[in-house]
Amino acid sequence: MSASCNNVLVVAETVDGRASDLSFELLAIARQLVQASDGIVSAAVLEKLDAACIRDLGARGADQVFSISDDRSSAYGAERWLATLPSLLAEHGPSHLLLGHTALGAELGPRLAFRLGTTVATGCERLELKQGKLSVLRPCFGNKARETLTLQKCPAVATVRARMSDPLPPASRDTKVIAVAPPTDSAIATTVIRRELEAEMAGARLETAKIVIAGGRGLGSAEGFQVLEKLAAAVGGAVGASRVACDLGWVPHSRQIGLSGKTVSPDLYVAVGISGASQHMAGCGKARAILAINSDPEAAIFRASTFGVVGDYKEIVPALIEAIGALQ
Repeated sequence: MSASCNNVLVVAETVDGRASDLSFELLAIARQLVQASDGIVSAAVLEKLDAACIRDLGARGADQVFSISDDRSSAYGAERWLATLPSLLAEHGPSHLLLGHTALGAELGPRLAFRLGTTVATGCERLELKQGKLSVLRPCFGNKARETLTLQKCPAVATVRARMSDPLPPASRDTKVIAVAPPTDSAIATTVIRRELEAEMAGARLETAKIVIAGGRGLGSAEGFQVLEKLAAAVGGAVGASRVACDLGWVPHSRQIGLSGKTVSPDLYVAVGISGASQHMAGCGKARAILAINSDPEAAIFRASTFGVVGDYKEIVPALIEAIGALQ
């Protein structure tokens, strides 16, 4: 196994030229992976050389940053990466690739592994580098168990869930910045015509929020989520929902948490009117603490919660908002 298989490349996502918090978390994981070897931590970003994220990625742990400068903002993200990363790895040597387990990463990871003819593991929670091979821990059987996989090929691809590691504090680092030619027009088959941000999704993002307030069928109507929005605003959190609430049209499916929705791992998960079915718990089981509010004392959610309150959310949540306001 060559020493190059001790290298790690982070695929960094950006918003308005700034790297995401998850990208910094991935750099921290990458530094831990190469700590016992002579490996190099790299980051690749679809931004110009003078973008603010270039400096930030270096300060947060990257030994070198690949700047893939492409002015065609309409080009679809996954295909831009697919057109660039294989040639980048061929030129600069193999590295295991870490991606965030986001909408982009969940699509790009498997497609990239297929393109490279290598192995992939998605939704990882812990990673180790053993003799040049990437070993990962991830949920299985609907989050009821964990499995350990050793990816035999180099490079290997892994997508990592948010908040599995704290980012490194900014530090002065001699980071090498390398300009990479953007993909040719022929490499991009898809373009984005228009981007629209749902008004309800303004504010904290579900995947990275430290506090998530989630509602289910027990809210009784879409109006119940207006109450949860007020609680989220009071604590600086994000609002999510069970699949039932989304299927009923009370909130967009982009807020769905669970096996067929998003996975969150906040410091505090407040489940309001959610029964606690295993499919939903698969999306929030990694929360550090769960507060359940439910009128049914026999609800399954109480078996998985750290704290539980039995009662009508219409009385409990407004009282909680008032108490929080009194502390501020």
